[in-house]
Amino acid sequence: MHVIVLSKKKVIAGAVIGVLLIAGIVIGVVMLTKGEAAPSSVPTMATVENYELQMIPYTAKEVPVYSVSREDKAIALTIDAAWDADKTEKILDILDQYNVRATFFLCGVWVKAYPDTVQAIASRGHVIGNHSMTHPHMNRLTEQEIEKEIVELDEAVAALTGTHTTLFRAPFGEYNDLVVNTVRRLGYEIVQWDADSIDWKEGRSEEAILKTVLSKIKPGSIILSHNNGYHIETYLPKLIEKAQADGYTFVTVPELLPEGERKVDANGVCRGK
Repeated sequence: MHVIVLSKKKVIAGAVIGVLLIAGIVIGVVMLTKGEAAPSSVPTMATVENYELQMIPYTAKEVPVYSVSREDKAIALTIDAAWDADKTEKILDILDQYNVRATFFLCGVWVKAYPDTVQAIASRGHVIGNHSMTHPHMNRLTEQEIEKEIVELDEAVAALTGTHTTLFRAPFGEYNDLVVNTVRRLGYEIVQWDADSIDWKEGRSEEAILKTVLSKIKPGSIILSHNNGYHIETYLPKLIEKAQADGYTFVTVPELLPEGERKVDANGVCRGK
């Protein structure tokens, strides 16, 4: 027979750990009951366009669109533009080559710096989405500040292209209920992604980027790339070719979304009502 002798300190420590575990379970149950838990299939990390990675506090009950429920194999390629533009012309040429129309989310600094490229994106048949005027942390802003960011960017794009934006992507992927509700009050849909290329991160190979995206896409997926992402000139043609060979069709985000009224579930999946 083996007898295990516990010291007083170990008994106390074990009791404390047990209490903490029970408390954690209780808190988790309460959060689930109130509907405050983060969506189970929604990423908890966000790509940040200054080559950093940061945790996002999911305090929102209102959820953006991360993907769309589709019976066909339609997917959307989205490209965020917030820094530089030296690869954008090549990207446009690749998209023309494969007859793919993408959705570009532009921020105000970029729009002001590259007005000719903004016009080229629109004239070549791509959709321009709103990525805010100054690329701030939206969940730190007031309702009036959020509205100002969106309206000013929209006015800048409309002045160059003659077309107003109808889609919004929050900088850093950050949002809360105020952001989501304000965006939708202004008549926009707020759009995230479910297949992140992570092409902003230095040191990742073309093969790693392709594997990351191709392993995640499914009917209704929204792919996130960046106009100055690493290897985008070489990985993008291969991504398009492989997806098309697998039966996928690239559409713009407005084409991917259901027509008319829509609802978004807790996992960010958008469906028609």
